[in-house]
Amino acid sequence: MSDKNTGFDEIESLFQEIGTKIEELIEKGKEASGEAKVDIEQKIKDLRSKKTTLEKEFNKGKARAEKLYQEKKEEYEPTFNESMGHFKEGVKQILEGIKILLGSK
Repeated sequence: MSDKNTGFDEIESLFQEIGTKIEELIEKGKEASGEAKVDIEQKIKDLRSKKTTLEKEFNKGKARAEKLYQEKKEEYEPTFNESMGHFKEGVKQILEGIKILLGSK
């Protein structure tokens, strides 16, 4: 599932970036005063809540995808291994045929 993990890694990286941006907003919010400060603090609280919700949903989806991948992998692995054996045997037969053709000249 390494190819799939790169997509998950990208999303997790985005969550980290969002967290960094929220921290930057917190620092800027400390400089604000009065009504603007209250408004900024509320928006930061909302952003954190949304980020947490998104992370939870992402983790659920990631777990489902990994479970499905493992199930399908286990389901198809015996057939794949059998096919690989047939493929290797076919390549051996082709090489033997080439050896015979080259040897007969």
